Amino acid sequence: MDYQFQWRPVIQALPQLLEASLVTLQVSVLSMGLGLLMGLVLYFIRKSPILPLRAFATTWIEVARNTPSLFQIFIFYWGLGEFGIFLSPYVSVVAALSFNCAGYMAETYRGGFAAVPKGQNMAARTLGMTAWQSLRYVELPQVLRAIYHPMTNQFTWIILASSLGMLAGLRELSGETQYFNSRTFRTFEFFMAAAVIYYVITKIALLVLKAIGWNLFKAERAAK
Repeated sequence: MDYQFQWRPVIQALPQLLEASLVTLQVSVLSMGLGLLMGLVLYFIRKSPILPLRAFATTWIEVARNTPSLFQIFIFYWGLGEFGIFLSPYVSVVAALSFNCAGYMAETYRGGFAAVPKGQNMAARTLGMTAWQSLRYVELPQVLRAIYHPMTNQFTWIILASSLGMLAGLRELSGETQYFNSRTFRTFEFFMAAAVIYYVITKIALLVLKAIGWNLFKAERAAK
């Protein structure tokens, strides 16, 4: 084996790689936020007595959870062009990851709401709360507690899945890594550096989410 490692090109490109990692974070945070909101909406739509609405939510969830994320990115980036809708790589990737995340989070919300005893909602309504107040002050805090860890896993998945965006031309971390690889042909060095950056990003994200969870649920721990 006579392969000669050359790390100088990686070091020279490091500022651009770190800048691209910020794009990765932007895409991931935005996709997760939209996915959380849309997932909650899908959960309630799926409970609707109106059949077309239920069918819409069910179809969304089934497609999101049972087709590859790469396929979904291609549909948003290239597929919609057949209908005259042209999205930028950034918007296409955010839309696809949000679509996917919403499907998974809808099912996660379903499990979270199932974990809340039905009597608590009835008790809240008996005390004079409206349905919205009961949802906001009684049910959602307990649901958030139940789904918090699965939600952090979902965010980690989104960070890593954002790397698929390079196939739609997005210059996030993987896309920038491939760009420099094509110019220098230092494949191992650049992708090893990218792997380390991804590892650091996900670890920092998990630590931040753990700290947020610690503060959110400290009152509950104190009550125990």
